[in-house]
Amino acid sequence: MGFSGHLVFARSERPLLEAPLLASAGPGLRGEAHEWPSRPGGWQTLQLEQGIWEDDYLPALVERTGAAACVAEVSDSSVALVTGLDTDGRRWQAWLNLDNAAALLVEEPEDVDDVSLWVTTPEFGEALRRKRAELDAEVPADAEGALVWASAAGVRATAQQARIEELLRAQETFVEELFDALLDQLGFPEAADANR
Repeated sequence: MGFSGHLVFARSERPLLEAPLLASAGPGLRGEAHEWPSRPGGWQTLQLEQGIWEDDYLPALVERTGAAACVAEVSDSSVALVTGLDTDGRRWQAWLNLDNAAALLVEEPEDVDDVSLWVTTPEFGEALRRKRAELDAEVPADAEGALVWASAAGVRATAQQARIEELLRAQETFVEELFDALLDQLGFPEAADANR
């Protein structure tokens, strides 16, 4: 079974675990959080077990740190929705592992009694194909939003938009690796110890 929870990426002079909004989660937080190796410039990634992160924490974190931040909501290491926010309040979102995202987002018809049977039908296959095409059509705008966000974060993106689009369309066994690769490609300095 893979990881389900949140990957929080932000810049701070102090450990993110000490941020007031996370400290208020209680004394048990240390056992439910894992700090990835930090990146130069104070960039940190915090891996939080499911149930700790709240949606309103992202604006609070950006305000507290005075820097752009993002969070990836991960489900079973197979799919993630990344939301970035800069200090001007501009937000962007992108799905990672589009095939898995499409399967997650396909709406089942109201007359379906047994979902396990429906997913084996040609109708499901067609619905999945349409949803995947919808998500794919959003990739250029998602990549552009990610590049604008990285620029607002103060990094010089070394990748072209086409490379970011390629990453957003990529499929990895562990979506955490795709998240990390996206940060690398957006121009954030790589962690000295890349082993997570």
